[in-house]
Amino acid sequence: MGVMKRLWASAMLLSLALAGCSQESPINSPYPSGAESQNTLYSAFVKRSPKYLDPASSYSGDETPYTYNIYEPLYGYHYLKRPYELVPRAAASIDPPVYLDAQGNPLPADAPGEQIAQSIYDIKIRPGMRFAPHPAFARKDDGSYAYYPLAPGELDDKFYIPDFPLTGTRELTADDYVYAFRRLASPRVVSPIYSLMAEHVHGLKDYGDRLRKRDQKLRRDMPGGAGAPPWLDLREDDTFKGVEALDPHTLRIRVDGKYPQFKYWLAMTFTAPIPWEADRFYSQPGMAAHDLSLNTWPVGTGPYMLVESLQNRRHVLGRNPNFHGEPYPCEGEPGDEAAGMLADCGKPTPFIDRAEFSVEKEAIPLTGKFMQGYYDVPQIERGEYGVAMLVAAGDSQDKARKYREHGIKLPTTVETANWYMGFNWLDPVVGKGDTPEQEARNRKLRQAISIAFDWEEYVAVFENSQASVAYGPVPPGVLGYREPPEGINPVVYDLVDGKPVRKSIDVAKRLLAEAGYPDGRNAQTGAPLVLYYDSMSGGGSNPQFDWMRRQLAKIGVQLDVRATDYNRFQDKMLRGSAQIFLWGWNADYPDAENFLFLLYGPNAKAKGGGENAANYSSPEFDRLFEQMKFLDDGPEKAELIARMIAVVQRDAPWMFGYFPMSGGAYQQWVGNAKPTQMVRNTLQYMKIDPDLRQRKIDEWNSPIWWPIGVFVLLIVLAIWPSYVALKRRERQTAFTQPERKEHQS
Repeated sequence: MGVMKRLWASAMLLSLALAGCSQESPINSPYPSGAESQNTLYSAFVKRSPKYLDPASSYSGDETPYTYNIYEPLYGYHYLKRPYELVPRAAASIDPPVYLDAQGNPLPADAPGEQIAQSIYDIKIRPGMRFAPHPAFARKDDGSYAYYPLAPGELDDKFYIPDFPLTGTRELTADDYVYAFRRLASPRVVSPIYSLMAEHVHGLKDYGDRLRKRDQKLRRDMPGGAGAPPWLDLREDDTFKGVEALDPHTLRIRVDGKYPQFKYWLAMTFTAPIPWEADRFYSQPGMAAHDLSLNTWPVGTGPYMLVESLQNRRHVLGRNPNFHGEPYPCEGEPGDEAAGMLADCGKPTPFIDRAEFSVEKEAIPLTGKFMQGYYDVPQIERGEYGVAMLVAAGDSQDKARKYREHGIKLPTTVETANWYMGFNWLDPVVGKGDTPEQEARNRKLRQAISIAFDWEEYVAVFENSQASVAYGPVPPGVLGYREPPEGINPVVYDLVDGKPVRKSIDVAKRLLAEAGYPDGRNAQTGAPLVLYYDSMSGGGSNPQFDWMRRQLAKIGVQLDVRATDYNRFQDKMLRGSAQIFLWGWNADYPDAENFLFLLYGPNAKAKGGGENAANYSSPEFDRLFEQMKFLDDGPEKAELIARMIAVVQRDAPWMFGYFPMSGGAYQQWVGNAKPTQMVRNTLQYMKIDPDLRQRKIDEWNSPIWWPIGVFVLLIVLAIWPSYVALKRRERQTAFTQPERKEHQS
């Protein structure tokens, strides 16, 4: 009977406990009670933590939510304006360089690029900017550094930067940028950008060679078994003049020749400031073994600092209490004001106190938690989620209704990227050709194929209409892109009522016949024309391959797909043995040069390993490119770009394909959210309404209590027969007990 009472009591206690749960957070919340009501943005990262948070090494998109909000490069991009506009971040302003000739004499701003021997960038840095609190700056009462050198055993219990009780700070100076450039050349730092910077920054390659010799000497001089080598102090070499501090708030950078695109690299975190104290702090023995480095605990002056880091679990950014503040922009592109994007004009940023990123191993639970309201943005740095949700809404009325009911915002933008189908210029059939006559015939063949391939249909079918058909290599948002009707490809399109319409298949067939292949057969031999598409993915049944075959079948040409894995595909491209291929490019910076160099002859992949995958070579295009790359933004540069685009539209080394869309997925309580590929410090401008979030989470995750009642009822029904039987037995025992006593007496 005691057991039955305990079971009954347990069931009642369970139901009471569930019914009496705190309603600050729903019972299915992944966060501590009341967390959703705080001014914290919640997002996710997938599968693993970011690998490199050291700005000299970081070059992956999943690292940018941290690096661009912790560090401050000299320049950045206007959050709202499109085309993208360069704006100062740590710099006080953006000033043009001063040009010098080979004798060191100043040249006028419009001097021909060939005459410029050196470009001098003198950059003023805002005074009063301070690094986030960090133990590398901490000092004792006597002025010495608190954690350098570390005392024996002092590191034993320290695995996170918050484990160090003392912190300090100091003002940002020009020397911190000098140190950052020098670290790019350090043999102890893996930097993917060093070789490019060494081509442009005066003396950086020689400095890197000297650093390697210094490092080798330090290692040779180490006692046997001494462990990590001594710190490589990058302040010691006074002979490197490529980057120097003229005073605490003036930085000078010497660039060999003229390279207008150099300013864009100053907007990337490769050139973000590094305090020498942090480099020295992390160089101490035992730091690497405790996973303490700039890759795991960065040090910057930006709006946020890393306050928690649990590898492959959770990373948290918190406000940098020393951030100098930056006003929210007051201008944007058309439509921003109507969308409420300018309502916070002039207010100090950032608006959000904390940003918490939690690991999600798979996309399904991530999307599920987003729909429950537990993520404000699925992944800040990725635009696929918004596009995927738009596609899902188009395919399913139920999902479209659910997204509307949840008030989810799904804005889109065209990325500064392209996908194109290239013809190998070295191929005898689709390439340039060996004679002027063959060159003309092959050009007509490429033009016929370009007309036959219906990219509007491709975008609708394979990109779910979440892309923009390309008329040339330069995407929207970049100087040189022209909207239709001005920017159409006249080889492939006609203008009908002011709108581009793809030329008819009859035009393509006529061009094919003029190329020597009437009805898709060789005019001399009668053999069918068979072209080869080299795929970067495996073979088998593939709707995309079937679609491509149908496009060429419209003009009587056969297509044979040669499918391989990506590694073998890359080998083919390096050898120049592919015939037709599909490839894409994501811009490093929003300049037409970063797309047009994909067609510049000296960049041919087969000859020099460059990014000209089609191996296209045109003396006319190359001459225009060499003029354009020296030009600053303006009408002259735009006119040259238009001429270059006209050349490649005529020659058709590419079918220009499409510009992919990226889209944001934001909860209704997230404000100032604008999808972008180029602006990486978006967290600084976004805001949330925690009260609205809490109400909606409660609404969407209201507990359903009736199953508990059913559960309790089932327990009662299960217990009741036993309870009745026990009661019956008790009565029988009570009835026979006196007789037993008489018998015993």
